[in-house]
Formats: sequence, C-alpha cells, structure tokens
Amino acid sequence: MAGDNLSLAGKVAIITGSGRENGIGSAIALALARNGASVTLNYISESSGPRAATVAKKIQEVGSKATVIQANVDTPEGAAKLVQGTLNAFATDHIDILVNNASYALYGPSFLTSAADVEKTFRTNVLGPFFLVQSTVPHMPRGSRIINIGSVMSKLGFDMMPAYSASKAAMDSLTFSWAAEFGRSRGITVNTVAPGPVATDIMRMIENPVEDPNIRRLLDLTQLEERLGTIEEIADAVLLLVSDKSRWITGQYISVSGGITGL
Repeated sequence: MAGDNLSLAGKVAIITGSGRENGIGSAIALALARNGASVTLNYISESSGPRAATVAKKIQEVGSKATVIQANVDTPEGAAKLVQGTLNAFATDHIDILVNNASYALYGPSFLTSAADVEKTFRTNVLGPFFLVQSTVPHMPRGSRIINIGSVMSKLGFDMMPAYSASKAAMDSLTFSWAAEFGRSRGITVNTVAPGPVATDIMRMIENPVEDPNIRRLLDLTQLEERLGTIEEIADAVLLLVSDKSRWITGQYISVSGGITGL
C-alpha cells in the first residue's frame, strides 16, 4: 500500500527547460526537491546559466541535491549528454523521473511562418522528448515516471498558433504510445500535463496579459476562475503524478488549466 505522503526520497529527476526562476520547469524542480528528489536542471542559452544556478541554490537550501547541465536536448547527442551528466553528478545508475518541459512557442498564422520556425518548433517540442526518452528509459527502473508538459492548445484548434498546437498534439500522441510501450514491459507510467495560460516570466513580458485578445480567448474558457494559472499549480500536478499515489495513472492527458477542456 502506498504511504500517506508524496515523498520522493532517493529519486533522481531530470527536468528540461528548468533554468528560469519564474518558469514552469523551475517550479517543478523545486516541488520535487522539497519532497526529497535529487534534481537535474537543464538550460540551453548562455544567458540562462546564472539563473539556473539561482534555482539550484534554492534546491540546495531546502536540503536536496541539484546539478545544472547546459545541453540542447533536441539532438541525440544533447540528450545523451544530459542523461550521462545526471548519472555522473549523482553517482547513480538510475533515473526515476523525466519531465519533458523544454518548449518552443511559435505564434503567428501559417502563411507568415517560415519553414525554419516550423522545424524548430517540432525539433524542440517533439524530437527533443523523443531523443530524451531514448537516452533515459534504459536507466529507468520499474515504477519510474515520464511527464510530458503539453498544452491545452493541442485540443483547441486556435488560429494563432497552428504549428505550436500541432507539435503539442504530436507530444500527446507520444504520451499515449509510450504508455503502451513502456507500461507492461518496464513498469513506467507516462502522462501529459497540459497547462493553459500561466503567469510565467515570459507571460509577464506582455503588457497587461489578461487584456491581450488571444489570452483573453483562453481565459474566457476557464470554468473555475477567470485568471492565469500559477507555476506552482502546474508543479503540484506534476508532483502528484510522479509520486506513488499515481501508480495506476498512465497514458492520460490531464488539463491543468482551471477547466479548459477543448470540447
């Protein structure tokens, strides 16, 4: 029988795209660390290095271990670097949790979207998780967890983000396929957590985001409250799904958006 807590003591977790203090990835990293996990933070750009170090310091302050690895995970080589770096940093032979959070959000109509932008969107949002799973799963024991951070946009068909929405729909499909592929054979659960609009540092770059017409369209679809979600609300959902409490949940798309269903 499962315990009555969400302890992740002894677990090793990789969270991609987790180098921004006010981002979803860092919130997930902190939530897992507070519950005992050793966490690998991942970032790409040089400018994010100091910010990732700040997140790592916060993790260490709550008594957990953290390592920071710069790696572009949309290549097999980058994914392998991240996984091997994690194993080395924590002197371990296993990885228990993989959170595919790194993402590229492409706005704009189809006729104004370049081939290079479409390729970057799918390389980051689809190929990146694919390569990471290839590198990580061989090191995952039974009972491990894979979480794909998707988006409600995969279900909505909004005209403002066709390439991004399609890439997140592809990620949903990977969730369903991987749940079947790694379930009975390896005992690994795989789920998608799909946020709606969330108050991240990127969102704060938009002046008065709740009045932005595209964001307004999404807020009008929420059923619980008319507001942006918080990074902590997304992190709490991930924490539940990677805990033993969710051992019988797999192959699911879970909207964490205040009730945006896409129906």
